[in-house]
Amino acid sequence: MPQDPLLTQLWSIPQDDGLHDLAFRYAPAIRFDMKEPFLPLAIGYTVFRQDGASPSYTKGRTVCLSPPGEPPATTAIEYAIWWDWDIGHLYELEHVWVYVDAQGQVVRGEASWHGDYHDMRTEGALALEGDHLVVYSEPGKHAFAPTPDWFRRRWAEKKRSPTADLAGLGGVLVARYFEREIHKTPLADRLVHTYLARHAFEPSWQFDRCFACARDMLVPWPSLRAWIPRRVNSWLDRLAHEIPPSEYRFLRIGHRGARAHAPDNTLAGFRKAAELGSDMVELDLQRSADGQLAVVHDAFLRDGEGRVWPVQQSTMCQLRQIDLGDGEHVPSLSEALEVCAEEQLGAYIEVKDGAVLEDMVRALRDAGWISHCLVGSFRPDWLAETKAQAPEVTTSVLFGSVHVDPVALAKSVGATYVHPCWERFARPSAQLTPAWINRVRRAGLGVIIWHEERPEEIAALRRLGVDGICSDAPELLR
Repeated sequence: MPQDPLLTQLWSIPQDDGLHDLAFRYAPAIRFDMKEPFLPLAIGYTVFRQDGASPSYTKGRTVCLSPPGEPPATTAIEYAIWWDWDIGHLYELEHVWVYVDAQGQVVRGEASWHGDYHDMRTEGALALEGDHLVVYSEPGKHAFAPTPDWFRRRWAEKKRSPTADLAGLGGVLVARYFEREIHKTPLADRLVHTYLARHAFEPSWQFDRCFACARDMLVPWPSLRAWIPRRVNSWLDRLAHEIPPSEYRFLRIGHRGARAHAPDNTLAGFRKAAELGSDMVELDLQRSADGQLAVVHDAFLRDGEGRVWPVQQSTMCQLRQIDLGDGEHVPSLSEALEVCAEEQLGAYIEVKDGAVLEDMVRALRDAGWISHCLVGSFRPDWLAETKAQAPEVTTSVLFGSVHVDPVALAKSVGATYVHPCWERFARPSAQLTPAWINRVRRAGLGVIIWHEERPEEIAALRRLGVDGICSDAPELLR
């Protein structure tokens, strides 16, 4: 392994020899896919002699030595296992819990699984190699299971490959106890996305790669906890020096779905955008006369007989009667988010009607998709209101004039992205000078671009290193 001063520093910390010996004796044995690009680098351990709260499991849990109906243990060892990389985002922390009885025998084992944790027994028995609990690590994602069959069942539900199509989309992961210490910005997310897209792979589904923890890798959890922010920030500094803007993997955003191929703002359009390689779909949101959240762009729709239906003065039932083409009809926001979740698409929601804000926030939370959404608008006051209702929502401010100060505008309403809408120009990329981009970057903001279908303009935008480009034909963005 090349010299890694930060890692060497972590491995060299002084610690209690007895606890270190105990943690090493029972450290789990991990089985990886033969194509797995990322292996653990450090393991923070905590020894329990009595029931107590986990110090490192972010969702919270009590480690219980002798729960009812289970073999009693006198000791539990929590292993917080660190990777620099998950295939979806920068850094990974997964957990294994090993329970040992008074005779020194392993009697129970548990491990983390996508925000939850599970017993590691199969058919009532643990897989052990001596004192080491054997667990399998999900390819790229690293969740633990007692058998690879768990992974196959989970992947069978996915329409796109988590390790290839979706590599890097999560950007920088920030657990709640690192929020003030890790520097997450749109640029940081671009750098991470770019790095991980280069490591995209398809699993072999052969789990013959055996990982045994080295003694030096084991450190007390508080030491690992203190080290993690420095490690993550050092990676971001390194990537900023190594990856030029022209190589950034920008977000591919299907404008109103895939408008060049399917009726806009329809479920078929969103599915087509996913098929064509979009990371997100842009959709427009208004409120119908009966208070429903209608995904539609124009102020009015025209039915097959030529009658005009103003969106905000028509009921959702009336709007749904209109054939938008190919048998598609106006979807609700909830229906659109459901398709986005099925297709593993982010949603870029442009608010066309300020009356939707409260219900929109509720719908995003109910769908559990809020971390995969951006909310944008030409109305800065609507974005300010959205942030007041839901600070966790990421927002983007749209504007048409080249004379707007993008930084001042975004900062005034707490937006994360600026979105110039300059598609009307013959060469809009010429308006985006490197100085303009750099000023936005220095303010910690990102840049999302108008819908663009001209290959030469897309190429120019790519060279500038923007964060996202919208397009009616998202295949042009690949």
